[in-house]
Amino acid sequence: MHQPKPDILICTDLDRTLLPNGPQTESPAARPRFHRLAAHPEVRIAYVTGRHQALVEQAISDYGIPTPDFLIGDVGTSIYRVDDGQWQLLETWSEVIGADWAGLDHDSLAAMLADLPGLRLQEPEKQGRHKLSWYTPEDWDRTRLLPRIADRLRERGVDANLIWSLDESTGTGLLDLLPASASKRSAVEFLLHAEGLDPARTLCAGDSGNDLAMLTSPLPAVLVANATDAVRAEALELATAAGTVDRLYLAHGGFHDMNGCYAAGILEGLAHYLPETQRWWADD
Repeated sequence: MHQPKPDILICTDLDRTLLPNGPQTESPAARPRFHRLAAHPEVRIAYVTGRHQALVEQAISDYGIPTPDFLIGDVGTSIYRVDDGQWQLLETWSEVIGADWAGLDHDSLAAMLADLPGLRLQEPEKQGRHKLSWYTPEDWDRTRLLPRIADRLRERGVDANLIWSLDESTGTGLLDLLPASASKRSAVEFLLHAEGLDPARTLCAGDSGNDLAMLTSPLPAVLVANATDAVRAEALELATAAGTVDRLYLAHGGFHDMNGCYAAGILEGLAHYLPETQRWWADD
């Protein structure tokens, strides 16, 4: 049996987790410190996001964040290795998840649900090979409508994962239809196995509803301090039900004079599990 590699893998969401594009203030030292951490030879970075590759590259340019070693994009439906500026899609992952849609394409799936209230298809560039996405109102009746959608898909043999989250910056609901075997969590677990990395030396970081499966898994995780009270409560409830509360750290700030939001929360969470990593980025 092969021993796992000693590297640390940081799997972080982008928007309102690493990227300071929420309403809360970013601690000025946080992103420069994250850069120093990412540059350490034992650290590998995976961005785990709803964005596709082009939007990730835009974020790297706009926010000056490090180029990752891996991208888990389109809410877990695509995985890329990134090496010397080359983004290589892992076709093996696409093959694993593709069977769940029973041979139906985007147009067929969208037509099946076109009569349901409150669903508005997102722009073509926000769709993925195995990701179909809609906008919904903020107060969309998901308690009633999500089971209806699931029933219709099941009747057509589609094995789907439905994820609803809220873009708090715009007050817009976001609904993603994915293959059932595809999620941020399952993609992270696939990547760990494919790269021979140690789950105990992995950190998952996020802030919103579509991060919860990843944050409440057995993997070490941190919910950044700028997460909403509702997400924080749901994360604790799910982790309690799964028996993984000891694997979920809630960043609260006050760590190295930072507020726990965005990159500061990622650093705080990593230090909670692997305190020796602080010396790789601390200023003194």
